[in-house]
Amino acid sequence: MSASFVNDNFLELPPRYSNYKTARYVVLPIPYDAAVSYNPGARRAPAAIIDASHHVELLDEELLRGYYKAGVATLDPLVRVATGPKEMHDAIYLAARRIVRDGKTLLGLGGDHSVTGGLVRAVKTRHKRLSVLQIDAHLDLRDTCEGSAYSHATVMRRVTEMGVNVVPVGIRAVDGDELRFAKRNKIEIVTARECHTSDEWVDGVIDRLRDDVYVTIDIDGFDPAYAPGTGTPEPGGLDWYQVTGLLRLVAAERNIVAADVVEVMPLPGQVVTEFLAARLLYKIICHIESEK
Repeated sequence: MSASFVNDNFLELPPRYSNYKTARYVVLPIPYDAAVSYNPGARRAPAAIIDASHHVELLDEELLRGYYKAGVATLDPLVRVATGPKEMHDAIYLAARRIVRDGKTLLGLGGDHSVTGGLVRAVKTRHKRLSVLQIDAHLDLRDTCEGSAYSHATVMRRVTEMGVNVVPVGIRAVDGDELRFAKRNKIEIVTARECHTSDEWVDGVIDRLRDDVYVTIDIDGFDPAYAPGTGTPEPGGLDWYQVTGLLRLVAAERNIVAADVVEVMPLPGQVVTEFLAARLLYKIICHIESEK
């Protein structure tokens, strides 16, 4: 498995810290957005996020340490499979499974949210009792969307079918069928309104997570004021400290075994959203490492 060199890899790390064999973390870029239902453009996100990461300070301002020395390898972007979304799901699974089998912590860079299905499927081969912490504006629990079972709007439905429990946070756009499915399957939803009006939701989220946690962050979970570059923006979202505070607690109380950041859609003339995504991915690494 090849890894990129300086100027192309996440955080612009030298070979000493970006070598696949010795790195604890592996970034898998997935420039795919054929499963969106509104605005395309997320296929450009992995390259934009990696470029933005070159300007991220390696000393974490909260933890006052730089955890990049754990090693972060960046793989070549996964090539889109043109035959269809199911085949793309399988290709993502196969690429991610190799990383998981090598004992690395998988970090996916989407792409639209449909990529999460293949990533979670791969992680579950190693971590049988897995939870997914979903930061998102939408539930993504539709059975199909525009005729596809592998849409960005169906991804969490597919994840639940794997026997993985999902804990959605920041939700503020819900379809009636999704809500009924969530109630039938005892999926407790934390709305963005709850996050803004009380702190009590945090303990409930931690309690519902199993020991091993996959974190998926749809960037539209953030309010568009903080992350305007996304295909399906929804008003009233989360802020930086709500999300990173939750991640710190999850890392302290549970075992984060993999993560992804998806649905970034780079906008011309600004880098706000991709820089936030780069900071966020490094923040996840720092919180995991700080608990070792």
